[in-house]
Amino acid sequence: MSALFEPYALRSLTARNRLWMASMCQYSAIPDGPEQGVPNDWHFQHLAARATGGTGLILTEATGVSPEARISPYDLGLWNDAQVEGFRRITRFLDEQGAVSGVQLAHAGRKASTERTWVDRGAPIPAGAEHGWTPVAPSALAFTDAHTVPEELTEDGIREIVGQFADAARRALDAGFRTAEIHGAHGYLIHQFLSPYSNHRTDAYGGSYENRTRFAREVVDAVRAVWPEELPLLFRISATDWFEEDPEDPRTGWTADETVAFARTLKEHGVDLLDVSTGGISPTAPIASGPGYQVRFAERVKNETDLAAAAVGLITEARQAEKILADGQADAILLGRELLRDPHFAAHAAVELGEQPYVAQPYHRAY
Repeated sequence: MSALFEPYALRSLTARNRLWMASMCQYSAIPDGPEQGVPNDWHFQHLAARATGGTGLILTEATGVSPEARISPYDLGLWNDAQVEGFRRITRFLDEQGAVSGVQLAHAGRKASTERTWVDRGAPIPAGAEHGWTPVAPSALAFTDAHTVPEELTEDGIREIVGQFADAARRALDAGFRTAEIHGAHGYLIHQFLSPYSNHRTDAYGGSYENRTRFAREVVDAVRAVWPEELPLLFRISATDWFEEDPEDPRTGWTADETVAFARTLKEHGVDLLDVSTGGISPTAPIASGPGYQVRFAERVKNETDLAAAAVGLITEARQAEKILADGQADAILLGRELLRDPHFAAHAAVELGEQPYVAQPYHRAY
């Protein structure tokens, strides 16, 4: 059997293969009223198509734990019962197709209140404008000059958000999700606390590595406390802010060494797999992009800690994904844009690698 199509166990669950779908925002939810943040027909077909295409584990888009936690007003949420009911339709179908359903719980922090990416390149929506609001962050530092300066969170505000993550996890369980991922990457709120580039606090949540990781640990503990012991918990991290990759860049950010250290801590706090991405804390970071450019960071986590790691980033071919796993660089592969281009990538990859693809019964004549 190919490494890519070997089943993978996460606590009581077993994904049918190691080719999974990464979270990708669709910016297609209704922005206000009783249907605000509720999954609709677009979200159903988006996730369902990848399940019928044979993907092993499917993560929703970044799902806001509160209205203010969303990246844009068009994002999904899990702060009320209407949203729970909308997700139930999706999780039922994913279960029927043999895919593991996963929700990504998120808070955008200072990168919140933006347009859809196809409208003015996702420009910020000013506070006070229609559908706009003032973001919050560890420090009152705007993401760019065009973004609203965020409100610096008080310790009471931090505790409130920790509780919102736990409440959203309870709703996710009620909605039928079988795994949850905490979004700690790409310059969003948890990452903003982790990185000294965006965290200039001088209290218990800033300064030292121990203090900068405190908020993330508290969120993980709060979610793990309500998430069943038999179900897996994932964490997405940006393994580097990329400043360390350019010795002439004077900026200081989160580093790959800190990621390895934090991976060990996350394992102790009940996280089962680290979804290893990079970047997002600054739009001008010197990212060296290319095929598989982030795999080396997942490889470090897998080989230097006891925590499982998934690789992401410009993985576009079946044999490329197979080699990453066969070489021991990661435990699973998360695809993003390639699954947008080809919802049946998993089935096509199985055929290419000499494996029997998963085929939904109505499609039995396709292979």
